[in-house]
Amino acid sequence: MKSLVREGVEVVFGIPGVQLYGIIAALRDEPGIRMVTTRHEQAAAYMADGYARASGKPGVALVVPGTGLYNAAAGLATAYARSSPVLLIAGQVPRGLIGKNLGPPHEISDQPDVVRPVTKWRRRALRPREIPEAVFEAFRQLRTGRPRPVLIEVPPEAGVEREEVELRNPAPVSRIVPSPEQLRDVARVIAQSHLPLIYAGGGVARSDAESALVKLAEATNIPVITSSGGKGTMPDSHPLCYGSCFSPRGERQEMNQLYEVMESADVVIGIGTRFSLGNPAGEASTLVNINIDDTELTRVQSNTIPLHGDARATIEALLPYLIEAGVGERPSPVEAVSAARRLIAYYDIRLKEPQYPILETIQHSIPEDAFIVWDVTQFGYYARTHYQVKHPKTYIDSGYSFNLGYSFPTALGVKVAKPDRPVVCMVGDGGFMFNAVELSTAVKYGINVTTVVFRNDAYGNVANDLNEVFDGAYETDLHNPDFVKFAESFGAVGLRADDPMDLGTLIPLALERQAPVLIDVPFGDMPIPRAPQMAPYYALPWTMPQEGLIES
Repeated sequence: MKSLVREGVEVVFGIPGVQLYGIIAALRDEPGIRMVTTRHEQAAAYMADGYARASGKPGVALVVPGTGLYNAAAGLATAYARSSPVLLIAGQVPRGLIGKNLGPPHEISDQPDVVRPVTKWRRRALRPREIPEAVFEAFRQLRTGRPRPVLIEVPPEAGVEREEVELRNPAPVSRIVPSPEQLRDVARVIAQSHLPLIYAGGGVARSDAESALVKLAEATNIPVITSSGGKGTMPDSHPLCYGSCFSPRGERQEMNQLYEVMESADVVIGIGTRFSLGNPAGEASTLVNINIDDTELTRVQSNTIPLHGDARATIEALLPYLIEAGVGERPSPVEAVSAARRLIAYYDIRLKEPQYPILETIQHSIPEDAFIVWDVTQFGYYARTHYQVKHPKTYIDSGYSFNLGYSFPTALGVKVAKPDRPVVCMVGDGGFMFNAVELSTAVKYGINVTTVVFRNDAYGNVANDLNEVFDGAYETDLHNPDFVKFAESFGAVGLRADDPMDLGTLIPLALERQAPVLIDVPFGDMPIPRAPQMAPYYALPWTMPQEGLIES
C-alpha cells in the first residue's frame, strides 16, 4: 500500500478475499487510499478501466486468484483493446503449493498465462521485499510505451510476513521523440504534399495530446478525421474536423464523403492509431505513422514513414519543422470541410431512422462536458459516427473488444475519477443485466451515475441479424425485472420513459438528483443501422449461410 501511495494511487476497486487478508488489512490502515468494494471481479476491472480513461492515471483492481482473475479478465480485455493503464493485483495460493496441482482454494495452473494475451507485463512477488520493486516496474510499464494492463500476483504469506524492505520512488519517465533528422525529413514530405490529412486515434488521448493535436491542425491548416477510439481528441465542432469513425467500406452516403476525403489524400498523418482496417487512402498515399507502439509502425503498408514516439511529444517537436518548411502557408481547407459536413448533415436529416432524432435528443439533454459511456447497443453503434463530442476523453466505448455489459461499471469508475462531472451510461437491457448488481456499489458509495437502459426485452441486434440472414431468431428474447422497482430496491432512483424522446426531459431531471438514477426506456422494433465501422463485418462470409466451405 505504501508503494501504491508513492505512485499516486488514491483508490482501489476490488473484493476482499481469503488470500488477500494481509493486503486488505494494510489497505484498511492506509489513509492515502480508499477501497471501493464491488459485487463482482469483472466490475472491479471495468471500474479501474473507467477510472483510468477519465483521469489519465492508472486504475487499480484487487482480486483473489483463480476464479477471481478469470472474472476480471473481461475488464482487462477491454482495457487492452483501448490501451488503458490498469494494474490488476491478484492473490495466489501459498507459495509452497504453486504449481503442485494439489487443489488449494482458487488454484489454477500457470495463473499469469491466463491473462497473458490481454496484459502487457506480469510479475509474481513471492515475499515482502519483492513487492516494492514489482509495483515500481508495474507503474513504469503503465507509464511508458503503449499503456496496457499489467498484473502483479502475491501469495498470501507475503501479505503477513515481516522483513526489511526498501520502498521505491516512481520511475522517471521520458517521452520518446523521433530524431531531429527524422522530423525534418517528414516535415519536408508534408510540405510537398497537395492534400495532407491527419487521422487521429486513441493514442492521442492516452498521451494527453488533444491540445497539441488542435494546435497542429490550426498551425498547418491540415484537417482531421478521428477514429472511433480517437473520438473527442479534436472537438467534432472544430472547423478543421471532418468527424469521426471512418470506414473505407461505409455504405451510407455521408460516410462516402469521408471516404472520398481520405481517398484523395496524398499524405496521411496517422497519430496514435492502429489503422485496424488499413490506410483508407491506400498505397497511393504516403503514410506518416506516429505511434508509441513500434510494432504498429510499418504494419499497415509499405509506403510508410515510421515515427516512433509519444503522440504529444512528437507533435510538439514536429510542429516547428513544419512551420519552418512553410506548411502553415497552405490555403485553409475550412470551406471544404464545412461543405463536406453540410452534406453529411443533409443525409443525416434524410435518414428517417428513429435512432437519429433520439440521438439528437440525447445530445441536447446532456451537458457538453459530461462523460458518456456507450455499451454495445443499436444506439452505441450509431453514436460512434453521429454523437458529437466536444471535450477530451468524455466519449468512452469498448473498442474492438465489443463486450456487452461493460458500460455500467465502467461509468461508475469514471464517476469515481471525476465526481464533480456528469456521467451518463447508455446501455441496452441485455447488457445492463450483466452487471446490474453494481447498483448496490453505486448506492453504497454515492457514485451518482445516470444510467439509461434501452429496453426491448431481447438481444435485439442478434435477433435482427438472425431474422434477416438466417431465416429466424432463436432464444434471443429476455425476461426482465421492472427496472424502476429494481433500481428502487437498491435505494437508487428509478424513472420510466413512455417514449425514447422523453429523454429530453428525463436526463436533465436525473442529473439534478444527487443519487444514482436509472431511466427505463422501452422501445419497439426499429431498423438497426449498419454503422460504417461495422460494414466490413457484415460483409464477412461467416456472417451468412454458405454453399460449401469458405476459402481463407
